[in-house]
Amino acid sequence: MPISLPHDAKAGPTKPEVRSVLLGKLELDETDHFAEVGSCTGAVTIEAARRAARVTALERKPERLAVTEKNLAANGTETEVDLVNAEAPAGLPEDADALFLGGSRNFEAVLDHAVDTGVDRIVMNVSRLEVAGRATQAFRDRGILDEVVQFQVSHGYELAGATSFDSDNPVYMLVGSASDDGENAEATA
Repeated sequence: MPISLPHDAKAGPTKPEVRSVLLGKLELDETDHFAEVGSCTGAVTIEAARRAARVTALERKPERLAVTEKNLAANGTETEVDLVNAEAPAGLPEDADALFLGGSRNFEAVLDHAVDTGVDRIVMNVSRLEVAGRATQAFRDRGILDEVVQFQVSHGYELAGATSFDSDNPVYMLVGSASDDGENAEATA
């Protein structure tokens, strides 16, 4: 079921197609505690709340956290969602099973927290090439990188009686695990 985002955070939400891949990589289930860094519009928070037992959503900007809260209410989720106004890694739970970094601010410290607490599934989305390179190295340095996926979505529109496409910005998705029982392709290769 599509989510509704009637309130704007002056920053684009994670696109629906990107959320689909993200959710597939996170493999959230009804026992998971999901944590998100950079909730913004709440698009990922809402999707996670439909799947996980608990959700902790961090946002450093109070006005964006208010937008997350309004959009969450507009979607009527029943899952326990803890909205935290903090700059990560402050405010992150010690017991998260899955973690999504929607922003790149302080990502090294967030990854350190994920390693220290043994987060099983970690996904970070990046749209800037230079940040993607630094983030990939940070995942590698911590031995938590499983894969890097780059994809771009295009949407069709009518042009002179035919279909043409507008492309969204490419997304680099870093996927990893910091749990002792999680498999890590690069760490074991």
